[in-house]
Amino acid sequence: MSDPVALCAERLAAGDPDRFAAVMACPAPDRAALFALYAANLAIAQAPWASAEPLVAEMRLQWWIDALGALADQGRPVPQEIGPALELLPAAALRGLIAVAEARRADCHGEAFADAARLWDYLDATSGAVCAAAGACLGAGSEAVLHAHGAAAGLANWLIALPELTARGRLTLAGATPDALALLARDGTARLHAAQAALRAAPAGARLAALSGWQAAAVLHRAAAAPERIAAGALRGSEFSRRLGLLRARLAV
Repeated sequence: MSDPVALCAERLAAGDPDRFAAVMACPAPDRAALFALYAANLAIAQAPWASAEPLVAEMRLQWWIDALGALADQGRPVPQEIGPALELLPAAALRGLIAVAEARRADCHGEAFADAARLWDYLDATSGAVCAAAGACLGAGSEAVLHAHGAAAGLANWLIALPELTARGRLTLAGATPDALALLARDGTARLHAAQAALRAAPAGARLAALSGWQAAAVLHRAAAAPERIAAGALRGSEFSRRLGLLRARLAV
């Protein structure tokens, strides 16, 4: 790997280990672009949390929007250490990251989602867009089904993060009783299964792009079966069960 790509891998391993593991499960020639994509997504996701002042946080996001737009439209390098690695990304993936940054303006203000429909819109525009961008990196197409798969996986990650979000008073869900969260998790499971069924007829690259959601099914099942585990921060399985889940997901590609 080139140094910028190696830096992307290092940052991803530290900040988003599940996606790092998913990339490492992909064929070696596919990894560089995915490391670049997911490292940029990590930086974008972290930007709104770098300041308690919404205006400053939005300025950080706007920097990414402008920098990625300049790269996509004019080939202008992104002035970041990982910038050279981002030049590996196709225009569709860059546009996907721009859409993610736009959607994450909601993170700067942190207001609760009024209902599940608003939450699903947010998940589709963030996790769904990242999954579709991964498909673009792999030349897979299948944008709609990858959006759906990514959004369902995003729900699993949101449920994992919910105790911390609640403590910070940001990005929670209005009326999120344990029963309501269990119902939401069941909806997420149904959406995930539908996307997985559609992916079986999609190109292999689309299934590789969906590997980033390798732990989603198990997390959503736990949340639906025992919603008290959500507030307790106990949705993740053991390290062994998680790695076994990734292996099964990779063998299904």
